[in-house]
Amino acid sequence: MKNIFNPLHLQEILNRIDKLSPDSKSKWGKMDVAQMLAHCSAFQDIAMGQSHPARGWLGIFIANLVKPMFYNDKPLAQNMSTIPTILIVEEKEFETEKEKLKGKIITFQNNGPEKCTTHPHPFFGKLTPEQWGKGIYKHLDHHLKQFGVGE
Repeated sequence: MKNIFNPLHLQEILNRIDKLSPDSKSKWGKMDVAQMLAHCSAFQDIAMGQSHPARGWLGIFIANLVKPMFYNDKPLAQNMSTIPTILIVEEKEFETEKEKLKGKIITFQNNGPEKCTTHPHPFFGKLTPEQWGKGIYKHLDHHLKQFGVGE
């Protein structure tokens, strides 16, 4: 499984983000490309400990059963639900969101595993830094594929 802490995997993600344009169209879901970038930035904030959404009751009850779906090799399902606090519905500016996301991903990687949040993921619960690194890669990969930017 790829991990955002690996410099090669980081560069791959950054290159794929650079292939997006304001006109990139979604293959599924309701977000436009700028909203998706803002959503991914908000997710980075959670992993970096800058945002602490409350845990939902469903996640508390089934987290241990479903946690591996966050960091295993199986692709995330299209149109799966998201954390309500990072569901982006307002209009966003593409270039601003693109640069913001790239900066957060680079900072996350540069900070290294030891700076991952110790707060639980709002759905999957407590994650190790390795699980966060794999999960961040997987989440970004999912949304980049959503907008037609495969590997």
